[in-house]
Amino acid sequence: MNIQTATDKVIDMRTMAHAIRFLSMDAIVRADDGHPGTPLGGADIATALFTRHLSFDPKEPTWPDRDRFVHSAGHGSMLLYSLLNLAGYEAFGIEQIRNFRVLGSNTPGHPEYEPELGIETTTGPLGQGIGNAVGMAIAETILNARFGDDIVNHRTYAYVGDGCLMEGISAEVIALAGHLGLGKLTFLWDDNRMTDDGVTEQAVSENQLIRFENNGWHVQQVDGHDPEAVAAAIALTKQDKRPSMIACRTLIGFGIPRIQNDRAAHGGKITKEDTDAARENLNWHHAPFVIPPEIDAAWKVAGEKGADARRAWQKRFDALPEAEQKEFQRLMAGALPEGWEKAILEKKRQFVEKPEENAGIRASGEMLAAAADAIPELISGAPDLEAATQHKRQLSPFTSKDRGGRYIHYGVREHAMGAIMNGMTVHKGVVAVGTTFLVFSDYMRHTLRMASMMEIPSIFVFSHDSIGIGKNGPTHQPVEILASLRAYPNMWTIRPADAVEMAEAWQLALQHRNGPTSIICSRQPLTPLRKIYSDENLVSKGAYILAVAEGGERKATLFGTGSEVAIAIEARKLLQAKGIPTAVISMPSWELFEKQDEAYRERILGRDTARVAVEAAVRLGWDHYIGEKGGFVGMKGFGASGDTADLYRHFNITPQAIVEEVEKRL
Repeated sequence: MNIQTATDKVIDMRTMAHAIRFLSMDAIVRADDGHPGTPLGGADIATALFTRHLSFDPKEPTWPDRDRFVHSAGHGSMLLYSLLNLAGYEAFGIEQIRNFRVLGSNTPGHPEYEPELGIETTTGPLGQGIGNAVGMAIAETILNARFGDDIVNHRTYAYVGDGCLMEGISAEVIALAGHLGLGKLTFLWDDNRMTDDGVTEQAVSENQLIRFENNGWHVQQVDGHDPEAVAAAIALTKQDKRPSMIACRTLIGFGIPRIQNDRAAHGGKITKEDTDAARENLNWHHAPFVIPPEIDAAWKVAGEKGADARRAWQKRFDALPEAEQKEFQRLMAGALPEGWEKAILEKKRQFVEKPEENAGIRASGEMLAAAADAIPELISGAPDLEAATQHKRQLSPFTSKDRGGRYIHYGVREHAMGAIMNGMTVHKGVVAVGTTFLVFSDYMRHTLRMASMMEIPSIFVFSHDSIGIGKNGPTHQPVEILASLRAYPNMWTIRPADAVEMAEAWQLALQHRNGPTSIICSRQPLTPLRKIYSDENLVSKGAYILAVAEGGERKATLFGTGSEVAIAIEARKLLQAKGIPTAVISMPSWELFEKQDEAYRERILGRDTARVAVEAAVRLGWDHYIGEKGGFVGMKGFGASGDTADLYRHFNITPQAIVEEVEKRL
C-alpha cells in the first residue's frame, strides 16, 4: 500500500520504512553505541502496523482507547524512537533522536515508561514486554466488559524478538494468553533467526508456529520485508477470536551490506562507512537525520488518522451519562472510589474489637475481601495458590467466558503473574494484586524491579514469610529475601506484626501511587498486639513505639517486624521484671521510617540504649538501626524442617535470647 500526502504525492511503505532505518542508524553512529539489527530489520513490520492499523494520536498520547504498542525487544529502542519521531510525537523531535543514549534525553538505551511521551512500558529484560502486553490485553478486556465497545475497544500489539521467545517467561504468558482467549492481542515476531551469539539454530530447534498453535493462538507467516503482506496479516487477526502471532521473516541489520543477516548486527558498532554503504544500497541519498518533506508528510498522515478516531471516541464518551463519564475518568486517573477507606477502617476496628490469633496471610485475605467490595476495579490472582493464600474470597474467576471475573487463576506461573500485573497497571483502569509465597518472589525479580523502576502501584502480597511455615523445610523458608526486597528503590516493603497492622498495610498499599508495595505475611497465627482502635495509621510511620519503657529512663530498645514482634514483647516482660526499662519498636517498613523527620527517627531509635533487633531472617541491613555493636536475634543460615515452635527454639529466636543480647550491652 502507498500513502498519499496532502500534496497528492504517493509514498510507498518501503520508502517510509527506510526513514526508520536511516534515522536509527544515524543516531546509533552518532552515539557510537546501540543495537542496529532490530530497527533495520523490523522497519517494514513497524511501518505496516503504524500506517495501516495502529490507532493512536500523537497530540494526545494518553488517549484511553488508543491501541497499545509494546516494543518488547527493548534493546532495539531506536525502532520505537524513530517511529515516534516520524509519527509526530512532540517529545521525540529530531534533537532527541540526535541525542540517543545521551544523559537526560528522551531516548535512553532502552525504552523507559513515559505514557505522556508515547512509551507504554519499560522494556529491556527480554520477555517482560510480552508479559506486560498480555496484562494490557487483560485490562482492556475487563474494562470492555464494564463499559462496552463504544468506550473501550482497542488492541494490543507487541514487537517480539527471538530472545523474548527464548526466555522462560514466554512459555508462561503465551500459554495463559491462549487459555484466556485474548483476541485483541497480537505478537509481531521479528523472525530473523539471529541472536548475539549467532544463528538461533545453535540453541533452538522448536517450531514457533506449532508452539503458538498448540497454545491456542491464531498463527500466520509472512515476509517481514513486505509491508503489504504484514498489513494484510494484521487485518486477518481482527477476524479471529484467538490471540494472534505473525511470524515476520526478516534479515537482521537489513540494508547495511557488512552486517545484514550477521550476528554483528545485534549489538555491534556501525560506522559512517556502513551508513554510506546503506545509502547507496537502499538508494537513500539524504544527509544524516534529514527526512525529505514528502516522506515526513506521509508519516504525519498516519498520525492524523488516529486523531480522527480519537475525536469520534470523544463524541461517544461525551454522550455518556455524567456519572459514567466520571467513573471512567476516575479509573483512568488511578483514583480510588470516594469513601473506600471506610471499609478498611471498619475491618481494622473489627480486628481490634474482636482480637484473635490470625495468620498474617488470612488477615491479608480478609483485607482484600473488604477492599474488593469498596474498589470494584481491584483484580486479584495467584499462581495455583488460591487455597494457601486465601485471596480469592468473593471474587469470581476471570475466564475466556466470563470477562467480568476479578480473580485470575495464573496457574503455576509466578513470572507471568508479575509481568501481567505490571501490564494491567500501566494500562490503567484496574488495581492489580497478586499473591504467592515469599520464597517464590525470586521468580519475579525482573517484575519487581521494573515495577519499582516505573514507579507504578502494583500490589504484591507474599506469604509463608519465614521458618514459621514449619515442616516444608528450608526450600520454602525465606531468610534472605526480605533484605533484597528492601533494597529496591521506590518499593514499600511492609511486614505487619498483627491483623491491625495488616489493615494499615493494605490502606497504605492502596494509597501508594508512585511505586509498588510488597506486603509480607506469615503463615502461622499472629498474636493480637494493637488493643486500642485509632483512625491514625501507625504503620505509615514505618516504626513506632508499641510498648513504652516503664520504671525509669529507657535502657533497652527492642526492634521487631512481623511475627517476631510478639517475641520482643515477651522479652520486654522479662527485662522489665529485671528492672530494665525496655521499649518495643514495631518496625514494619524501613522505607516508610526513612521518610520521617530526623527528630522522630532519633526518638524511636534510642541510640543511648542497648539496641537489639529480632527477625526470622538474616541480619543484613539491620546495623543501620541497631549499630554495628547492636544485638541481633535471627537467622545466620537457612532453615530446617520441623514444627514451628521447635524451629524457633532450635534457631534461638526466643525471648530469652533477646534478654541475653540486651544484658551483654548494658
